[in-house]
Amino acid sequence: MTPPADPTATETAAPPAPTGAELRRGPFRPGERVQLTDERGRMNTITLAEGGEFHSHRGVLAHRELIGHPEGTVVENSAGFRYQALRPLLKDFVLSMPRGAAVVYPKDAGQIVTMADIFPGARVVEAGVGSGALSISLLRAVGDQGRLHSFERREEFAEIARGNVETMFGGPHPAWRITLGDLAEELGAHEAPGSVDRVVLDMLAPWECLDAVAQALTPGGVVICYVATVTQLSRTAEALRADGRFTEPDASETMVRGWHVEGLAVRPDHRMVAHTGFLLTARRLADGAERLAPKRRASKSEFSQEDLDAWTPVALGEREASDKKLRRAARDARSLAERAAGAGPADRDPEDAVPSGGTPGAGTTAPGGPEAPAPHGARAQEPAEEQEDRP
Repeated sequence: MTPPADPTATETAAPPAPTGAELRRGPFRPGERVQLTDERGRMNTITLAEGGEFHSHRGVLAHRELIGHPEGTVVENSAGFRYQALRPLLKDFVLSMPRGAAVVYPKDAGQIVTMADIFPGARVVEAGVGSGALSISLLRAVGDQGRLHSFERREEFAEIARGNVETMFGGPHPAWRITLGDLAEELGAHEAPGSVDRVVLDMLAPWECLDAVAQALTPGGVVICYVATVTQLSRTAEALRADGRFTEPDASETMVRGWHVEGLAVRPDHRMVAHTGFLLTARRLADGAERLAPKRRASKSEFSQEDLDAWTPVALGEREASDKKLRRAARDARSLAERAAGAGPADRDPEDAVPSGGTPGAGTTAPGGPEAPAPHGARAQEPAEEQEDRP
C-alpha cells in the first residue's frame, strides 16, 4: 500500500528553461535553421520545412531526411553526396543572418561581454542595435532576469534586429526592449540616474553620448565603446578624460588567426580575421571623485578645430543603406523569425510547427565569410540568395 503523502511537504517545480534553450537541443524540427557541411568542408544553411527540399548542382536532399532526427546526423542526397547536419552556432548564425548594417563579429562580441563584465541579471543599455548580432550575445549574458535596453535611430535597422533576435530565441525575449531615437536625447527619459550597470556604444560618434551615459551609469558601472578607426578611438578617449567622471580609458583590438593542423603539418592559416574594430573601456567614478591618471610627458593630445572639421562620417567610410536593401533584409529577418517561432518544443505536433506563409525548401546563406569581414559601420549589406557558406 502506498503511504499517504506528507501534507507538510511542498513540491518544488523545476524552473523554466531560459528563453531559447529548448531550440538548442532535441531532434530537428520544421522552422529550424540547419547547417549542412559536405565532405569537402563546404557549408550551406537551410530552413527546414515540411515537404521542403535542398537543391544544389550535386543533387536534391529532402528535408524529411532531417526532420525528427538528432543533431549530428549524416545524410545522403539523391546523387549519393553526404552531408553532416548540425544546428548553427551563434558565430554561424551571425555570419548568415539578414543584415541592415555591418555586424559586430563574434570575436568582438565575446570580448565585449567579458571586458564589460556583462553578468546574469545586469541592467544593460546598448546603442545602436544595427542588425542585432551584439544584442543576441548581450541577451544571452543577462538572461531572462536581466534587462537590455537598445536604442536605435533607424526604424528599418530595429525591425531587422528584432527579426534576427526572435529567430535566435524562437520569439520575443522577455529582457529586451528597443527604443527608437538618439541615445543622447532619449536615455534620460527612459532610465533613471544611476540605474544602469553597463553601457555598450556601437556608433560613429560615441563622445556625443558621454554626458547621458555618465548620468545613467551607477558608480563602478562600465562603458565600452566599439569604434572602427583610430580617429574615433582617439577622440572618444580624449572625451572620456575630459568628462572627468570616468576612469582612465583602456583601448584594445582583437585579432584571430586560425591554424592548419593535420598530422605533423601544423602551420598558421594564410588568412585571418584581423582588424574589425577597437574596444575602449572605462568605468564610472563616484560623484565628486577625481580621476587618477598616470603622469605623462607633454605631447600633442589636444584636438584643434581643424582636426575636428576634418572628421566626417563620409571620411570614415559610412554609406547610407538604400531603402530597398533595408526592406529586403527586414522581410528576410521577419520570415526567419516566424519560422523559428513555429519550431517549438520537440513534443509539438509537426503540423502545428509548419510556419504559415512559408516557402518549402527556402534556404538562407551567409553573405560573407569570417575571413573577409566588412569594415565596421562602413556600409549596409544585402543578404545573399541561395549559395554556399564559407568554411
